[in-house]
Amino acid sequence: MEPINEINSVITPLNQKNVDTDQIISKEFLKRIERTGFGKYLFYHWRFDANDQPIKDFVLNDERYKESTILVAHDNFGCGSSREHAPWSILDYGFRVVIAPSFADIFYNNCMKNGILPIKLSVSEVEALLSKEVYNVAVNLEVQTVTGEDGVVYSFDIDPYQKKMLLNGWDEISLTFQYEDKIKAYEDKRIAN
Repeated sequence: MEPINEINSVITPLNQKNVDTDQIISKEFLKRIERTGFGKYLFYHWRFDANDQPIKDFVLNDERYKESTILVAHDNFGCGSSREHAPWSILDYGFRVVIAPSFADIFYNNCMKNGILPIKLSVSEVEALLSKEVYNVAVNLEVQTVTGEDGVVYSFDIDPYQKKMLLNGWDEISLTFQYEDKIKAYEDKRIAN
């Protein structure tokens, strides 16, 4: 995983509540066995019409947000089924941070495990962000802040273990590899007995 500390980007304002994982990535796109290649299917049925043409008024089709790496949505983001493909598609599309007032628990944890920083802000703070037309923010994981281009600072909480994992770009496998020499020594001793 790629480490996260500071992310500076225009936000993509997805002013929707209860965005479920089937809306994030629909079931017909879950046939791939790799973790990559899902970004093109992110919010597919909201982005494209029945003829696979872009829906002009959907935020991801707005050129102003094409380079955005921060998605802002409303309450209960990532609800529904526990498919890990949802954060895979968000990351593969290019988002490194998702900000919302609340997340479904499994989705929230899947974000952390896949290198996406999910930030919980209050409803009023999220609504303030969503009210901006084109708005740049700087997310700083080390100090746990989101700073708007106008100087407004929002603070967020994160579990210290998850923070360390994201700052270092570690998943559970890379964390295990830090103990590779001890694991090898144990296995060598076990085989010798």
